[in-house]
Amino acid sequence: MTPKLSTHVLDTASGKPASGVRVQLFQNHTLLSDTTTNPSGRCDTPLLEGSAMTPGPYQLLFHIGDYFRSQNILTPFLDIVPVHFQMEAGQSYHIPLVCSPWAYSTYRGS
Repeated sequence: MTPKLSTHVLDTASGKPASGVRVQLFQNHTLLSDTTTNPSGRCDTPLLEGSAMTPGPYQLLFHIGDYFRSQNILTPFLDIVPVHFQMEAGQSYHIPLVCSPWAYSTYRGS
């Protein structure tokens, strides 16, 4: 199986997937992916896959402030949520973000 990196965003304030959240992936300050979540809160394609997945540190930026403003929450506490993580060779990673305008949680999913 080809290793891949994926994510999804869940809006705990509404109890629904977060559609339209901008998600950026960086490695060593280099932008690797810049995409937006679909109606199921997922990205249409993996953020990285196959030989592009090199070991090392990465950063995901979730632009949830813009998302919550689009949901008529005019002054969300959170704006951009950074997730710093390490990847090892040959493994798949799924990194979900569960969020509200005031809090978030993430984990290594399956």
